Amino acid sequence: MYFQTIINSILIIGLSTACHNKKVDARKAHQEAITIDTHVDTPMRFLRESFDIGKEHQAPSSRVDLPRMEKGGLDAIFFAIFTSQHERTLKNYEQAYAKAHQMIDSTYKALELNNTKAMLAMKANDALRIEKQGKRAIYLGMENGFPLGKDLSRVEEFYKRGVRYITLAHSKNNDICDSSTDKKGAEHNGLSTFGKEVVQEMNRLGMLIDVSHISDKAFNDVIKTSKAPVFASHSSVRSLCDHPRNMSDQMIKTLASHGGVIQICILGAYIQPEDTSSQNYLKKEELRLKYNNWTYRSDEERKQAWAEWRQINELYPPVLPSITQAVDHIDYVVKLVGIDYVGIGSDFDGGGGLKDCKNVADFPKITEELVKRGYSENDIAKIWGGNFLRVFKQVEKMAD
Repeated sequence: MYFQTIINSILIIGLSTACHNKKVDARKAHQEAITIDTHVDTPMRFLRESFDIGKEHQAPSSRVDLPRMEKGGLDAIFFAIFTSQHERTLKNYEQAYAKAHQMIDSTYKALELNNTKAMLAMKANDALRIEKQGKRAIYLGMENGFPLGKDLSRVEEFYKRGVRYITLAHSKNNDICDSSTDKKGAEHNGLSTFGKEVVQEMNRLGMLIDVSHISDKAFNDVIKTSKAPVFASHSSVRSLCDHPRNMSDQMIKTLASHGGVIQICILGAYIQPEDTSSQNYLKKEELRLKYNNWTYRSDEERKQAWAEWRQINELYPPVLPSITQAVDHIDYVVKLVGIDYVGIGSDFDGGGGLKDCKNVADFPKITEELVKRGYSENDIAKIWGGNFLRVFKQVEKMAD
């Protein structure tokens, strides 16, 4: 009996080791996960009548459409209703407000034209429900709170139209908070009084608070003000790439300790430091100055700037980082705070893209890299959507 017990113990240990060392099937792991990209800027393209999300397009001019979502096994995506920051005048407030509604309207129209392939999603559980129907779940987020102006009631107005998160600021300070990249520096020293009211109203409604783009002090103010966990829809690790748009170790620890999640952004300048001597960088800096740090005077000027941006990329191709470097950011977060606090927000159609991950059809390659590094199927499911959905559900649960 004694020897039989020892033999049984050896067999159990052997089986456990075999299970632990079992190779994860990357394709199966990707298919079985609920995969979510929490930030793309595709709705800007809906303002062009010729763009059809139901047809397959080519990178780099377009990185997201429904056929490539299907190819890449991407179940759900957040379309950003983006408005750039302008001088805070009554006219500009109203223009931003009208443009946000126009982008929502055009997104609705795009989904109506492709209702056999995609559906608008409103709740965290909609991602799985819509996936089971063989369709793509399309959520709405708002990048930059500028369309709110100084009117708190607009938070609920946009919520009722389907907006499920607001990135509080963008590249410049607004009435809500300071930006991480405003050349003028801090204006509010974090969140403004109005900004605190916006955060509280978002808590009440069950709307996710996005801390990407905002200053470090504004981030800390949001953490102190919000009763619900918050998230970064598309930010990376500052310790690996020293950019003010990225999050410091302390910010990531604070975010995790409050139950939030950082969605790693795969925009090149946030993955590795830019080569400031390259022609691509220098020409884009000239363009930035030409267009007053992307402060466009008209929609035509914005289109012209984007055309010139694309031309620079064609004439002077940027040297982009790789998937391995992007996954280094995921690894870093996992080692710093654990597997439960990291996800992916590509920023496709808004600058995101790697040399070997050019559009949403390439997403399985990220899973392959995760498998190479020893991540389990459960880990992969958490990174691709589980962690974000946990936060989303908690925000909904804590709403009044």
